[in-house]
Amino acid sequence: MSRAIIEVEAISKRYKLGQFDARTLREELEHFFQRLRRNGRAPGPSTGREEFWALKDLSFSVEAGEVVGIIGRNGAGKSTLLKILSRITEPTQGQIRIRGRVASLLEVGTGFHPDLTGRDNIYLNGTFLGMTKAEVKAKFDEIVAFAETEPFLDTPVKRYSSGMQVRLAFAVAAHLQPDILIVDEVLAVGDVFFQEKCIGKMSEVSRSGGRTVLFVSHDMGAIQSLCGSAIVLEKGYKTFEGSAEAAVRFYLRKSNCRAETLVLDDCVRTGTGQARVLSVVLEDEAGTPKTHFRMGEPLNIVLRTHFATVVQNPIFGVNIVTEAGLLVADCRSSHYGVNIGTTVGTVEYRVRIESLSLYPRTYVVEPWVTDASCLSTLDWVRGAATFRVTSGPNFLAGANVNAKHGISFIPTSWTFGQAFPVRCSRGDD
Repeated sequence: MSRAIIEVEAISKRYKLGQFDARTLREELEHFFQRLRRNGRAPGPSTGREEFWALKDLSFSVEAGEVVGIIGRNGAGKSTLLKILSRITEPTQGQIRIRGRVASLLEVGTGFHPDLTGRDNIYLNGTFLGMTKAEVKAKFDEIVAFAETEPFLDTPVKRYSSGMQVRLAFAVAAHLQPDILIVDEVLAVGDVFFQEKCIGKMSEVSRSGGRTVLFVSHDMGAIQSLCGSAIVLEKGYKTFEGSAEAAVRFYLRKSNCRAETLVLDDCVRTGTGQARVLSVVLEDEAGTPKTHFRMGEPLNIVLRTHFATVVQNPIFGVNIVTEAGLLVADCRSSHYGVNIGTTVGTVEYRVRIESLSLYPRTYVVEPWVTDASCLSTLDWVRGAATFRVTSGPNFLAGANVNAKHGISFIPTSWTFGQAFPVRCSRGDD
């Protein structure tokens, strides 16, 4: 019988409001004297006794080689849990058992000495993991190549951008062979290409290296693509534990982070005002609201629009654009000969994209309505909703596709005729 590499038993974490940031003794003394200089007198004792439970009665276990996602809204307790597992803070109640070396990537700059160079920090982190200098040296070139920071190796880390720090920190954590890799939402600091690269590396270290990964992300597509199972946290409590896909469905249905975007007054609009788009919902094949889809999956866009006056045969449209504003697709009812007739009041309609022929990146949905001639815009909403396309593990025969390959792909088939051998002559023939 296998033994869990991580065991969490009924842990709770309590903070006193106003005391969330733990300080060292030196920091506490500096803070005291700063207040003394500012106020002219010693600060009195705090009278606040209100408590906040960041985690409450949380239990779960993780087997070696598992990749587990931790999802939940901001303030759900995700980061607190990872800090406890990383031994940065202790639980107020309960206990944890961890078998093996842990490497954590929780915040920008975590584990780095700002005055040391990138080169020195690589060796320093290896020491923290109990590795010898020779062991770190054997992995050094791989780390540098992955992080793409070779020109800055002998520069102090404090001069790195946040993106560079994250790249180097992840490369160090992933390549120095910890038994457990813990990664928080910090990867969002990096660019989309590096995020895809990191997700691929985490999958590799779990699949081929047998290492355990705990991954916190608001990217539901990444959770489903990378993780076998996931835990949903809400206000410090575990509300769901199961397969990654089931956890994502539960989270989207139960939380307020649904894929519905109410089009509010502060959205940028143009048009006569005769019509007004009220809401946009992005759904998958099963009708579940989502913000993340895999390449090749269907996408349903459900919209509600109110007509303040009678309009004869309006044309409905949805534009899909990149975050930079580049038009990717112009979907309109008139392309399909749809004649809706006399329209007044609120209309609900659905636009179905059979297969998302889009490469991984974030896209923006912009709904619009015009008159029958398409010359008068009744309403056009900029940035009404966004969604993210991910590559998915089984698409295009497992090809490593990403935004570098363009915006959209065209399904093709490849046929080759008879191959004729080519004889390469040598110079002395």
